[in-house]
Amino acid sequence: MPALDGMRILDMTQYEAGTSCTQALAWMGADVVKVEPPGGGDPGRGAMRGARNSPYFLNWNSNKRSIVIDLRRPSGRQLLLDMAPHYDVFVENYGPGVVEKLGIGYDVMRAAHPGIIYARVKGFGVSGPHAGYKCYDMVAQAAAGAFSVTGEPEGPPTMPGPTIGDSGTGVQLALGVLGAYVQQQRTGEGQLVEISMQEAATYYMRSRIAGGSQWGEAVAPRNGNGHGPLVNLYPCRPFGPNDYAYVIAATPRMWRTLCDVLGRPELADDPRYKDAAGREEHADDLAALIGEWTKQRTKWEVMQTLGEAGIPSSAVFDTVDLFHDEHLLSRGFVHELEHPDHGRVRLLGWAPRLSKSDVPLRRAPLLGEHSDEVLAADLALSAAEIAELRTAGALG
Repeated sequence: MPALDGMRILDMTQYEAGTSCTQALAWMGADVVKVEPPGGGDPGRGAMRGARNSPYFLNWNSNKRSIVIDLRRPSGRQLLLDMAPHYDVFVENYGPGVVEKLGIGYDVMRAAHPGIIYARVKGFGVSGPHAGYKCYDMVAQAAAGAFSVTGEPEGPPTMPGPTIGDSGTGVQLALGVLGAYVQQQRTGEGQLVEISMQEAATYYMRSRIAGGSQWGEAVAPRNGNGHGPLVNLYPCRPFGPNDYAYVIAATPRMWRTLCDVLGRPELADDPRYKDAAGREEHADDLAALIGEWTKQRTKWEVMQTLGEAGIPSSAVFDTVDLFHDEHLLSRGFVHELEHPDHGRVRLLGWAPRLSKSDVPLRRAPLLGEHSDEVLAADLALSAAEIAELRTAGALG
């Protein structure tokens, strides 16, 4: 049985910070009904490539159902309020003040369903001087300090690649929703769950803060790709843009093992490299030795050789490598499914694995694909009543 079987979520999210939250819960078995506006629906459907049902949308909305409601119309708003008592959770990540203008703020939804969990994502939260500011992933990361520790020491702050400001926030919100859901099941009481993207992104900064900020009294430095020759990135054959391997020989035992792997066991007792201070003093020479070895091998050969020797190392995977990696394929992490617009597509899976919960991956829904079935099941509306709502413009 799916872990969250029976949990129902009204998902009024868009783009990524909210959609990643509801998708995480859907991947564990929650019934997620995505409420979208008429026209184009979630603007994420056209994001990045500008096409209907873009790959961006497919990556953040699998295992959901879609219903289209025009909340600007009184009849559409009432339809949502009528649906609310049939759900445990409502999630939104619209801009500051939008849901209040639509008349579906927390107090309104709680009046319709006193036990509802009302979860919301805002860039800077719902209080404080910046509460009215709009936000996207990289704005949140900049505000969390992530830019300041990314890049080369002498270079400018650099935009990180992963979207931890969005999806990192979404997964934390999912954890908050689960906590509220457990409490709801015990007490019957709902509550407001609110998260700030700025605050959520600082969660991923803690190690860098701990390692260089002196309890907020100093600026943590940028370290580029490494921390000296034994924790660094090295080029590999055939020297393409991502032909690199990351190596971490962090302990004395790993250092000695690395010397053996390099075919230079005598280096372990060489006075220049015998201790950490010496290795730091002669960092350039040591980096050249390691780089000379990696340049004779592919990144995959470096990863295998060092990994089997007990030295943490990885090839720099690019976004094609991920879908062809024999390890990820063997674990069933890469999924293939059919989509009406794209044909056969590949998607990466959900990392947590629950031994007693099996939830197959389903494609993201087409816009309004499940409107009729959801309303018939939730509100017992007939086909004629649904058609009347559609004619009146409340339902897309």
